[in-house]
Amino acid sequence: MDDRYGSDVLAAGWRERGAKVVADVAAERDLVVEVAVDGFCGAVTRVEGGHVELEDRRGQRRLFPLGGGFMIDGEPVRLIPPRAAAAGPRRTASGSFAVADRRARAALPSRILVEGRHDAELVEKVWGDDLRVEGVVVEYLQGIDLLDDLLAEEPPSRSRRYGVLVDHLVPGSKESRIVDAIMRGPHGAHLRIVGHPYIDVWQCVTPAAMGIRAWPQIPRGTDWKTGICRAFGWPAESQADIAHAWKRILSRVSTYRDLEPSLLGRVEELIDFVTEPAG
Repeated sequence: MDDRYGSDVLAAGWRERGAKVVADVAAERDLVVEVAVDGFCGAVTRVEGGHVELEDRRGQRRLFPLGGGFMIDGEPVRLIPPRAAAAGPRRTASGSFAVADRRARAALPSRILVEGRHDAELVEKVWGDDLRVEGVVVEYLQGIDLLDDLLAEEPPSRSRRYGVLVDHLVPGSKESRIVDAIMRGPHGAHLRIVGHPYIDVWQCVTPAAMGIRAWPQIPRGTDWKTGICRAFGWPAESQADIAHAWKRILSRVSTYRDLEPSLLGRVEELIDFVTEPAG
């Protein structure tokens, strides 16, 4: 006769018999999961340092430790780090196909000049791999009003072109008047100056990447970066506070998807311009 209770009720594993097995699921980008403890539901945006970042439909982002405590379609799961892509070419942060086992190319005579240290750091983070492969050097330009002097000292030519990225390049602005005058000058033929419409490159990071609906509106007469820090509840009393704030913003950028299209197109335009073979 069968013993429905089993032969040994104290055998190893008796607690686990009949228990539901929780599946391990790789935390791949765009996977939608629910946090069991509070019901927060969002898509995976990145996995870093043992944590997974989720973004809900309103653009709010939160970090959670990898492991248990998540659900998919009402079923409990354990999130694990995604496997490295085994097939297909890897992409860089800019979305380009990565070049495997390729050393950085010797620097070209042509340059990309970027107005502002934060702008240069952002360009390096997203396009750095591509620029090293192409041999393009990005140089910090302290201000667009200093560009004329730089061009006079080291004039561009057919084989030494300059691409320049400028903040707040909109019609009627001081920046646009300076750019128009430079482009009408003797160096315009071998120069490409482009810009984004934002007050500062901070705004080129999308609100979604920041976990907000929109960037705060700062009243006229208030230093913009100081106003942003105060709106976020961050310290803004010193230059070190502003630098720390930028590091927090830059940390939200993983790929080109975290940047506004108005910046993406302009940087790609400059890269194409300075890498075009001299004809």
